[in-house]
Amino acid sequence: MSKKIHQITGNTFVADAGEGKVFLLSNHIGGGLDSVFLDIEGRSWEHSWQSAGTHKIVPYGPDNLLPSNLRNVISKNNLVPGILERQMGLLYGQGAHLCRTDYTNGQITQQWMEDKQIQEWLDSWDYISYLKGCITDYLHLKGFFDAKHLTRGHRIGQPRKIALLEHIPAKNARLEWADSRKLEDVKHIIVGDYEHQCLSGIRSYPVFDPRDPGKYAVSASYNRTYSFSRDMYSVPQYWGALRWIIRGSEIPLIFKYVTDNGLNLAYHVHSPSSYWDYRRDILHKQYPEWTDAQVEAEIAEITMKLLESLTQVLTGKENAGKFIHTIDVPDDLGHMTEWKIEPIDQKIKDFVESQLKISEASVSAITSGMGLHPSLSNIMVNGKLASGSEMLYAFKLYLNSDVEIASQTILQSINQAIAFNFPGKNLKLAFYHQSVRTEESLSSSDRIKNQ
Repeated sequence: MSKKIHQITGNTFVADAGEGKVFLLSNHIGGGLDSVFLDIEGRSWEHSWQSAGTHKIVPYGPDNLLPSNLRNVISKNNLVPGILERQMGLLYGQGAHLCRTDYTNGQITQQWMEDKQIQEWLDSWDYISYLKGCITDYLHLKGFFDAKHLTRGHRIGQPRKIALLEHIPAKNARLEWADSRKLEDVKHIIVGDYEHQCLSGIRSYPVFDPRDPGKYAVSASYNRTYSFSRDMYSVPQYWGALRWIIRGSEIPLIFKYVTDNGLNLAYHVHSPSSYWDYRRDILHKQYPEWTDAQVEAEIAEITMKLLESLTQVLTGKENAGKFIHTIDVPDDLGHMTEWKIEPIDQKIKDFVESQLKISEASVSAITSGMGLHPSLSNIMVNGKLASGSEMLYAFKLYLNSDVEIASQTILQSINQAIAFNFPGKNLKLAFYHQSVRTEESLSSSDRIKNQ
């Protein structure tokens, strides 16, 4: 493989054209999103089962590695991890505390209370770490897995109680296949190291039965907020922004390559997405046993060879007068799908400005897709940070519209355990959020003193 061809991201390649010039080519599917995030042939990936040992499971993504793939994409972006951390802090507030819901004068209120018996049980198994794990998975995937363990005393006739709850990382848990393709008909949750083909073994947990919490010594549950038209697994709120997340992550790497090598772009190669779709279809037909990852690896090799041939044609004095031949093919609508090779005016300023505009567009698309107001994300809009009043109103809107559904889902399992272990107390955990007021509404003694 020629050292002149460099793969700087999963689907973006740069070719050293010599004489201080380079050109870029991207072979993204559908204009910017890796195949692992697309539905297979327009259908949900949940349409057929996969094997995990002797078990049939509902695949989590086309290659059954959606949580891991999302982790890899998000970790490369400069915005998304911070926004998710901020969402976690806003949702968690001042922590989870016991309360009772009251109805007074037509108003719903929460009476925050202390109960030593329940609190001792919570502290006995580090419920805070459990909740933080559940919140993290929920914000990334709109769902999470957990397991409930009964006390050992039930084996010798003592009353059945839930001893502790365990967060199960989403990358290690899958739903057992149900022929009805209904979540309520799933009987088991299959746990294993799916990133490494479950070589360390597989555990099967019966699904927790809320009507009979003490039915199994250990049971597991998948807790989610329903995603439209998804039978089993939910997808995160930022699902539609994944293309922008990937694109936004590429720009710093492109800048790094250009600045580190002191190179200018000489050509912009436009390749139609239908060409790459065609090559992928051919590979799937020739090698039906190949996984999507193997197909993408071969596509990368094809891209490298293509760029090598283009480099030989487009560079060097000895290549003057040479040409490249391509075939333009009409699509189903009669539109031509064609390759274009455009020389770029050697003005690095124009290139940088165009990339920065793409970066600004990606910031706007990512923050919108994440569902958090820019003022709460510490994102600068038009070069300005939000004012205090904007942040205050955004925070109030967030508390009134975005907290309750997520809180109920995240705390559902632990509140089921509290109700089972401590019947009649009518207490539950909720996230406490201290009200925030403007400085003007505070008395002079309560205001933050200037040092």
